[in-house]
Amino acid sequence: MIPQKLDYLKESASQTAGPYVHIGLAPGAAGFEIYKKELGWDIAGPNAKGERIRVEGLVIDAFGSPVKDVLLEAWQANADGVYAHPEHAGEVEEGFRGWGRVITNFETGEWGFDTVKPGRVMGRNGKAMAPHINLWIVARGINVGLNTRVYFSDEEAANAEDPVINLIEWERRRATLIAKRGERDGKPVYRFDVRLQGEDETVFFDI
Repeated sequence: MIPQKLDYLKESASQTAGPYVHIGLAPGAAGFEIYKKELGWDIAGPNAKGERIRVEGLVIDAFGSPVKDVLLEAWQANADGVYAHPEHAGEVEEGFRGWGRVITNFETGEWGFDTVKPGRVMGRNGKAMAPHINLWIVARGINVGLNTRVYFSDEEAANAEDPVINLIEWERRRATLIAKRGERDGKPVYRFDVRLQGEDETVFFDI
């Protein structure tokens, strides 16, 4: 018997990341004690040099309400502008991962992580990029993970030269990538709210 060609089958519908994203990617926060240590909570490690900072904010929907079931992944260079990668073995501090994973608070929608402020990284075009942290965002209602960047309000000169920021035509749109510096208990805290839609929607990158 010759099998029939199954060209009548259609592609199945796409599916958003949920509602089980926390169980799969951050089980401890969902109440499942699977791992001794939750993967992704320690970005910099105790040996990382540079300024210790906190980055925090909300993910806000088109109606101005916080989204409370979001997962965010962050990756960054160390204070010298070097990523933790096999190509740079020995160039980053012991224990520096440069990658982390956090979820929003189920009640308030707030998210945040502690790390060190990254240094400037050389871009592919040979121009130095301003200090930044890359963010990847997934949640129910998002079919494809959203990529954006966190730049720092106290790096005005570096931001003005950054080749990625300068790809964005409108200054108001550029401002959606800038985290505002503040202070809490003597420690720098950068506020970065992500707006998924609507007025002042955060710039997302097609990566």
